[in-house]
Amino acid sequence: MKAEDIMTKDVVTIRGTATVAEAVGLMKEKGLRALVVDRRYDDDAYGIVTETDIVYKVTAYGKDPRQLRVYEIMSKPCIIVDPNLSVEYVARLFANTGIRRAPVIQGQMLGIISITDILTKSDFVEAPKTLLLEERIKKAIKEARAICTEQGAYSKACAAAWDEVEELQAEAAHQKAEVMVSAKVSFEEYCRENPAAPECRNPQ
Repeated sequence: MKAEDIMTKDVVTIRGTATVAEAVGLMKEKGLRALVVDRRYDDDAYGIVTETDIVYKVTAYGKDPRQLRVYEIMSKPCIIVDPNLSVEYVARLFANTGIRRAPVIQGQMLGIISITDILTKSDFVEAPKTLLLEERIKKAIKEARAICTEQGAYSKACAAAWDEVEELQAEAAHQKAEVMVSAKVSFEEYCRENPAAPECRNPQ
């Protein structure tokens, strides 16, 4: 699945010159946690203002939301997502940057995608990427063997077919390595927080 398959197409925008109070009112009215900030001109970048921006930068300091403007607390330029980006890579982008949502843009704004969209609309439970990769590798190997039998082991088509197999295998290996590193980091963090835990006393 791609970003365009699960994004929310009905995007609510606000002007950067609007007050934070207006932004809060719009969020409450529409039941939203973020608003995309309109561009001032065609070549300008989009911005984004989130509930976190408002709570952390306005409420936490007792500032008057009726006096403060959206452009004073928004993030701009905001991180954007290509509609053709796979859901897995959108999730990785969110994880690496710490964001929870981003506008989907290709020339113009097409929608907005959030971690909620990934959780509730994508097929990562039914079709995990690792299983799909394994199936694709098996299929690619079968096709490569057939091509090489038909066109010869030294043909360009045969070489190209095995190149595709290698690329898929490399992607699977990379994914597995990332999972292992993530697990190791999580365990080390756990041990720093719980040095007396029995499992942390034994050197790994």
